[in-house]
Parts: sequence; C-alpha cells; structure tokens
Amino acid sequence: MTTTEKMVKKETLLIAIAISLLLGFLTGTIFTTYKLGSSKTTASQPNTPPEQQGITLNNEQSKAIAGLETEVGKNPGNGDAWNKLGNLYFDTNQVKKAIEAYTRTLNLVPANADILTDLGVMYRLDKQPDKAIESFDKAIQTNPRHELSRLNKGVVLLYDLGRIPEALQTWQELLGINPNAMTANGKLVRDLMADVTKETGTSGKLEPKAK
Repeated sequence: MTTTEKMVKKETLLIAIAISLLLGFLTGTIFTTYKLGSSKTTASQPNTPPEQQGITLNNEQSKAIAGLETEVGKNPGNGDAWNKLGNLYFDTNQVKKAIEAYTRTLNLVPANADILTDLGVMYRLDKQPDKAIESFDKAIQTNPRHELSRLNKGVVLLYDLGRIPEALQTWQELLGINPNAMTANGKLVRDLMADVTKETGTSGKLEPKAK
C-alpha cells in the first residue's frame, strides 16, 4: 500500500484540477487533491446561509456542521473539532471558512502535514497561490516524504504561477520518494512530466541560483 493510499479515507473528497498550461497546453490533464476528513466551522459565521451561496448541503452535513459549530463555540481549544469542521467546509466548497478553521486547527495542533496540505488546497481555490505554496512547503518541512503536498505544489506552480521548471523539479522530488506516483486519473507523474517537457520545451532542471 502506497503512502497516498494509506492517507485516503472513506470521506476523502477528490478535487479535480484541470491543467491547461498557460496557453492551453495539455488541456484535460486532471489532478486530484486528496484530503482526510469531513467537517468544520468558524466562530464568525457569514450572514448568508450556505444554500444562498450556491452551496448545497445534505441533511447529514448540515447536522454535522451545526454540532461541530456548537462544540467549538463552547470549547474553542478543541483542535480535533476545528479540523473536522475544516474538513466539512472543504467537502462542501466553503473555502474561506475552511481556511479559517484549518488555521485555527494549526494554532492548536501545529506541524501536521495533512492539515497543512488541505489548507494549501483551500488557498489555491481562494486564488491565493503564493499562500498555497507556503502551506505546501510547511507540509514538506514537517514531513519530507509527504507525497500529496509535493503533487499539489507542482499543480500550483505550473497552472497558477506559470513556473514550469519549478513545477517539474517538485514532481522530480516526488518521484524520488515514490517512483510510481500517479495523478488522480491514474497517469504516472513521470509520464505527465514528459508531456509537459515536450509541450513546453522545458527541461525541468533548475539553473543554480547565483551566490
């Protein structure tokens, strides 16, 4: 069983990110960001209900959110409850509230690579790619063998920031951990890198920084 498989649970939400490489290269390549739990809330709720924000919650999710919101309201130091709330907001695409919840979680339960990766995904969806990279880097520092943070960091570097050589270098580091690493649609990362290199003429090797 790979590291990625061990990390995926029943409530894992798959977020498909289509990569179109700047001017449309490799359109249709799909990445998936895995996350671990399912739940969250924040102390400051928006005035507009989720249903009016274009977010549809099923009855089970609504009850879970309400219960966890009550819990963190009574016990704001409950890091596990904050994380579960963050996961639920992640699952229901309530991005800003997920960011707040994961931030609260990390203030209580620091140095968790999985939570840092989930936070990075939310920053990416909130159109804050630099913060997403920062979060992924913290996840990698916390767990140097963390695969998903490297996969997702490459996605943001490539698609959101257009930093192609750095994206390829990040995935090369991922292959050093798991030579058979794959994207969500089952494409081997090494094959993806070959496609990117072919389409862009990029070697994937970073030039040494000037001292």
